[in-house]
Amino acid sequence: MARILGVEIPNEKKLVVGLTYIFGIGDAMSRRIIKATAVDPDKRIKDLSEEELGKLAACIQQTYKIEGDLRREISNNISRLIDINSYRGLRHRRGLPAHGQRTRTNSRTRKGPKKTVGVIRDKSARSRAAAKSPVKK
Repeated sequence: MARILGVEIPNEKKLVVGLTYIFGIGDAMSRRIIKATAVDPDKRIKDLSEEELGKLAACIQQTYKIEGDLRREISNNISRLIDINSYRGLRHRRGLPAHGQRTRTNSRTRKGPKKTVGVIRDKSARSRAAAKSPVKK
């Protein structure tokens, strides 16, 4: 496995796909980096020379924020939104979608599994649920 800026990239991947294993580099940015360094995009990672790997690493390091720096910047931005009590910060704090998506249905990724509220038809299950409930009748 080749190592570019501390990230292991599988040898069998083509260069365009392999660069996307680095956090902060997607398909479009990968193609931009390859064009800037003039490396053949159809080459496999295992076929790259040390010089080409160095050229790629230097271009990425000088031009883009990736991995730890990018993660830190994103978390700082979110914590800033939370601190200033903005609407988006409130949504982050509550674990709800922050970009205007509907929440009546969907958004299960942010909200977690459903918490079913309703009638318990089985009498034995109802008595167990009542025993666990802190509400006195």
